Amino acid sequence: MDTNSKLSNDTAVILVSHGSTLPFAEEVFSEIKEKFIKKSGLAAEIGYMKVSEPTISGAVEILKGEVDDLGKIIALPVFLAPGIHTNIDIPQLLGLEPLEVDPRCPDGNYPAEHYLSIADDVDFDGEIELLGSIGPRDELLDIIDKRISEALADSKLDGDAKTGILLVTHGSRLNYNKEFATALFNKFEKACDLPSSFGFMELCGPSIPESINKLAEENDIERLVVVPVFIAPGMHTTHDIPHILGFLDDHTHEHDHDHVHDLTPVDFDGEILYPEPIKADDILIDILIDMVKEAI
Repeated sequence: MDTNSKLSNDTAVILVSHGSTLPFAEEVFSEIKEKFIKKSGLAAEIGYMKVSEPTISGAVEILKGEVDDLGKIIALPVFLAPGIHTNIDIPQLLGLEPLEVDPRCPDGNYPAEHYLSIADDVDFDGEIELLGSIGPRDELLDIIDKRISEALADSKLDGDAKTGILLVTHGSRLNYNKEFATALFNKFEKACDLPSSFGFMELCGPSIPESINKLAEENDIERLVVVPVFIAPGMHTTHDIPHILGFLDDHTHEHDHDHVHDLTPVDFDGEILYPEPIKADDILIDILIDMVKEAI
């Protein structure tokens, strides 16, 4: 793409992220934003749902100051799968109607301290278009293949060691995340000639331990690559999943939501390789730009 040409002079993009108590996610999203701006030619800002800054309303104010005659904002959730955040929280934070009833609070009357209650209203007279999540795009398989290759390059075993692959995603109270993971894995399995499976960190099954134990039991593998299908590092990828894999002895939570992880022991004594998540991969940037181009 010609980085000197703008897709639209009166349009800007909010790259919507969850926010994290750890610094890694903000570093990754800053890189995503800079790459996106450079490759698309569009004004863009990150808008965090909670915890981090700028907020979604704060991102709108920044873009209003950067773009003369701003008439349209495209809100792009940088989320792999739809769920409560993309269908309920983000629309409301943008001043839009939620896409479905909130199972956490069906009457829509959130507690006074809830982040949807305390968020500043968006002040914008133009059009706000909310896009969907990324979904199980074929291009994600290229990123996964890269992470697997990077992990195997660090293996202590030789190239002939029988290897299994496990794709790991978060899980959701709604069925969307499982649908995403299933669709992505079905594509991956068709293109991969190694024993493979997928597992969820929480909220739905199969869990990570269940999937690993089944994969190890059914295949004589010596090495397992556990690929975190997450955008950015955070508490889940740096603490929760490593603990489930047996890399960490202690396990304390600093989350603001209730959840229970399956702490079934992982019954695999071979080598476990755990590469980085997607991060600001150039392929991801191209996906985001293509999504915005389709909306303009």
